[in-house]
Amino acid sequence: MSNRDIIKNIGLTLLSEGKSIRIKAHGYSMYPCIKPGSLILIEPINLKGPPVAGEIIAIRRESGLVVHRLAKIITNKGLSSYIARGDSNAYADKPVNIDQIIGRITGAATTGENPVPADIRINARPGYFYNRIRVIILLIKKKIQLTAKTAKL
Repeated sequence: MSNRDIIKNIGLTLLSEGKSIRIKAHGYSMYPCIKPGSLILIEPINLKGPPVAGEIIAIRRESGLVVHRLAKIITNKGLSSYIARGDSNAYADKPVNIDQIIGRITGAATTGENPVPADIRINARPGYFYNRIRVIILLIKKKIQLTAKTAKL
């Protein structure tokens, strides 16, 4: 078992025991709300009741935790399905049940890697398309800078 798997299991265990955890965000799926390097605080989902649309949640997947915004709740014959989506993702995630939602994001802190605070407020209408374009431009700029830097060497 890798160190990453051990840490993932510890985090999931702590959340299931009712304890909050703090993790470093990676990737751009929640950009600009949560930027890579932000430290996010995740509390167990059952502390404040069921999640609401627009809230940022942590979903347990085989690959680990995914932090996305709850876009929609669908109830059919008394059973609810939850559909999340990253603020800059082109498409929504596959529906999950409440057992897969293990936490909600309740706080965020800056780091030296990312000095800009995360915006974790409930937002029922993030600008998915606009955010996606921003991420694409940002990644192109980073690639150009990296290429220029390696060309100097």
